[in-house]
Amino acid sequence: MSLPPLPEPAVPPVPPPAVPTATYRLQIQPEFPFAAAERAVLYLAGLGVSHLHLSPVLEAGPGSTHGYDVTGHDRVREELGGEEGLRSLAAAARAHGLGLVVDLVPNHMAVPAPERLNGALWEVLRDGPGSPYARWFDVDWAAGDGRLLLPVLGGRLPDELDALRVEGGELRYYDHAFPLRPGTEALPLPELLAAQHYRLAWWRLARTELNYRRFFTISQLIAVRVEDPEVFEATHATVLRLLRDGVVDGLRIDHPDGLADPAGYLARLRKASGGRWTVVEKVLCGGERLPRGWACAGTTGYDALRRVDGVFVDADGVRELADVYREFTGCAPDEGGEWAATARRAAYEVVEGDLTAEVERLGRSADRACAARPELADHAPWALRTAIRETLVRFPVYRPYEGEAESARQLERAAQGAREAFAVPEEAHAVDVVRELASSYGDAQPDVRDFAVRFAQVASALHAKAEEDRAFYRYVPLLSANEVGGEPGDPAVAPDAFHDFCVRQSAQWPDGGTALSTHDTKRSADVRARLAVLSQVPAEWQALVSRLPSGGAPDRHVAWVAWQTALGLGAPDPDRLVPAVLKSVREAGLRTSWTEGDQGYEDAVAAFVRETVCGAGWSALAEFAARLAPHTEANRLGAALLHLTMPGVPDVYQGTESVYEALVDPDNRPPARLPAREDRKTVLTRHALRLRGELPEAFAAPGTYEPLTPRGASASHLLAFSRGGRVVTAVTRLSHALDATGGWHDTTLPLPPGDEWTDVLTGRVYGEVAEAARLFADGPVALLRRG
Repeated sequence: MSLPPLPEPAVPPVPPPAVPTATYRLQIQPEFPFAAAERAVLYLAGLGVSHLHLSPVLEAGPGSTHGYDVTGHDRVREELGGEEGLRSLAAAARAHGLGLVVDLVPNHMAVPAPERLNGALWEVLRDGPGSPYARWFDVDWAAGDGRLLLPVLGGRLPDELDALRVEGGELRYYDHAFPLRPGTEALPLPELLAAQHYRLAWWRLARTELNYRRFFTISQLIAVRVEDPEVFEATHATVLRLLRDGVVDGLRIDHPDGLADPAGYLARLRKASGGRWTVVEKVLCGGERLPRGWACAGTTGYDALRRVDGVFVDADGVRELADVYREFTGCAPDEGGEWAATARRAAYEVVEGDLTAEVERLGRSADRACAARPELADHAPWALRTAIRETLVRFPVYRPYEGEAESARQLERAAQGAREAFAVPEEAHAVDVVRELASSYGDAQPDVRDFAVRFAQVASALHAKAEEDRAFYRYVPLLSANEVGGEPGDPAVAPDAFHDFCVRQSAQWPDGGTALSTHDTKRSADVRARLAVLSQVPAEWQALVSRLPSGGAPDRHVAWVAWQTALGLGAPDPDRLVPAVLKSVREAGLRTSWTEGDQGYEDAVAAFVRETVCGAGWSALAEFAARLAPHTEANRLGAALLHLTMPGVPDVYQGTESVYEALVDPDNRPPARLPAREDRKTVLTRHALRLRGELPEAFAAPGTYEPLTPRGASASHLLAFSRGGRVVTAVTRLSHALDATGGWHDTTLPLPPGDEWTDVLTGRVYGEVAEAARLFADGPVALLRRG
């Protein structure tokens, strides 16, 4: 969308609040740099947000569309407009009363090509463990005999020698360029390679031989040791300066679970930043809660996303849908048929496969820790490693935390199950050793502390890769349930549970973030809204898929995934659907994968999506979607209003103020395209955001959330709450089931007593009781303001 230059504000702007009332996420990238964001400021100010939320702004790999592959912390990324462009954006935003929140990546940096782009890493590759920058990176030098393994070769080293050459004082390999250890430039190639502080290796060796910590299983991202005060200062200096200068007002912290000490990091950051508003990308599982001692405003909002999505899922219907899915696909219980079995198998595959190097490093750490603590000695290495694996696969959340009682209980429960893997009870004592070491953050012995830290870091990577990136693509009865922080096996959330969550958030984390769509969600909120209706019509979906032409699919599992993906997107677009379904089958890893691909299978999947899903079968799917359209709209608007008015700071992802249907990345990460015209969702968003700005005391203060209790025959279909006694949100849930029972009947919503209430969406006025039929006469949601 082309936007005109910004006019000067008519009146002096009000400075942005210290705590945002709402943020708007923009994916800043070369095709949408700071200048483009600056042109969007007037529109965003009119929408009603208080802050722009920018993806990472520090120097990153050339052409990067996301910015998480940081190559330099000492400068703002030139491809985006550099620091001058960022300051210009900040000035324009502030002139219209807006602030800036930026995404910060403390856990890792890129291993780029050419490697010289990461100056700190270049120094380490040249000078080895003696480099002053060696302390920056989490490298096990002893495991590599003093060399850092770089798994960048396309084949085994002997087969790649002809592609290696010395040129301009560097070792070159296609796009890669490596520094040479001083004095080795003239050596013959074999001797030169052996003389370096790094070892070039076949990319497949990363799984078993890697000796640096990475982001999950991505070897192109090397972990940074921000727990070291000097490293913290060096990697945060630029962002802290921008905070002091008033260019940046708040922070989003990426992947805190990768850090050695998340709580310590956040405490240091709060002190260094002067207490600026900060949220953390912490994914909470099930009933897990954010540690109360963390120095932050709260999470980025995946916990809120799960509750919002869940209230639009029919608990009985989703169980019936799972039965339909199992009958249609014939999946074995541990290959997508049952959630728990599927998740456990995926965990074993990852801990014994993709994370072999990380688990082996954890084993070496255990060996050293036992040597340092004589009372823990005399265990066979195989027993310790088995105990590590068996405990890890049973740990129920992402990771344990120091000093958290619930983490200790979770470790004990995991250990109880892990002991069953040992045939000899005496050998199972190795599990007790692992449990003890994993809890010993404050131990006097450095090797013992090292194990506790690494166990937590590996647990986090395992949970992400096994569940989010594998099991979520295998167990697929309802695709909308398979979202970051979701519970695919039990996705429905009852209204009382939603209220309990919101009451707790209002009391404990009133300034935390909430989200519905992000750059990491596998499907946008509006795609999920359409799919969630399937939980209300499992029999109708069964009848449809039984007659859709699935014979051309290579298996019934992929047919189910393809049909639901197409239904969610709502368009027969092979350019978007084929990549999404191919990513699904590769992540699932049942018939093909990213590293062990089956080209014939993938070709068959692509052909099925193009020729059948987007061809012969589309008309029947489109007719089905059209029949569900009113209920999709109810879910879409209901979820949006809950998100915008529940406790916390709502983050509106670029473009989602209008209907926004996107699939997994890269489909959900294009350059921002601001809506060209308003729809009902845009109107709703603007009204809700403006209320937040006009009545901040009703939304921000702790304890301002009050559940409202509807009465009548259809009360279970009405979810409502008051904010600060000034605003009431009311939404329709499970609208298809509501229609099937004849509508609202005598259902009413008692409102907080006092003045009259006006629906800002329709202008209707209500007293102390609103009849549901009147409240929702013009749409599935209502937003009332006192007076």
